[in-house]
Amino acid sequence: MIEVKRSRRIERMHQGEATRDGAGVRLTRLLTQGLQKRLDPFLMLDFFSSNDAADYIAGFPDHPHRGFETITYMLEGRMRHRDNAGHEGLLATGGMQWMVAGSGVVHSEMPEQEAGRMAGFQLWLNLPARDKMTSPWYRDFAAADLPCAYAPDGARAIVLAGAARGVAGAVQRPVTEPLILNLQLPAGVSWSQPLASGDHAFVVLYAGQASIAGEALTMEALAVLDDDPAADGVIVSAHEEARVFLVAGHPLREPIVQYGPFVMNTREEIAAAVQDLREGRFA
Repeated sequence: MIEVKRSRRIERMHQGEATRDGAGVRLTRLLTQGLQKRLDPFLMLDFFSSNDAADYIAGFPDHPHRGFETITYMLEGRMRHRDNAGHEGLLATGGMQWMVAGSGVVHSEMPEQEAGRMAGFQLWLNLPARDKMTSPWYRDFAAADLPCAYAPDGARAIVLAGAARGVAGAVQRPVTEPLILNLQLPAGVSWSQPLASGDHAFVVLYAGQASIAGEALTMEALAVLDDDPAADGVIVSAHEEARVFLVAGHPLREPIVQYGPFVMNTREEIAAAVQDLREGRFA
């Protein structure tokens, strides 16, 4: 049994902003620019969920990125990735796509369905200054490739990154050391997850009912967890069958300068990214 002696609490609930991105995909931006410093090293979190093809069918045609990593986790649906570095893959229900944009990549993410539900998360993870110009990297993980950690009471965590209950996730990243879990909790069951002191963390409830330290989570809202130095983790308790996205990571504490799809440390580096894109120097 994993014991957390003192759980972090919810510092605030952030409802996020309804928006459209790409060629008109409807989504909710849960982690916005105003939270970037507070939740460093995470830059953005989008949640998308719709049964209406008009909300997603236009997809995300070719667009550039530089300076960070993108993690897309598909709860339901099918999306095709292509980029100008020669990578291509299909992201399907239960799968994850991890892309290091690094020095620059142009890619597209287009639906491979014309009807039905499409739902999932896209998370942006910052790269440290020393790694922002690293070579682009990409990998798709099918649902069966994602390790799971189990508890005796029937709870389980799909471990996208980091580790839970001795189970290493599909991806390990240096410096920021992200922990990304999809918690699947039966009614009346809790999940105890140790968290490193000083790491920033948040959760999103996307199905059912659950609470942390006696405070109910709001559906499809971002719950920022406090940085209580006396807390050694977080305990998520399900009041009915629940699904919870849990994310934590080590802050970089470096300057963040974002201009659309570019995230660097200085304005001069942003200007260089724009120039490099114009002159065809991405990937």
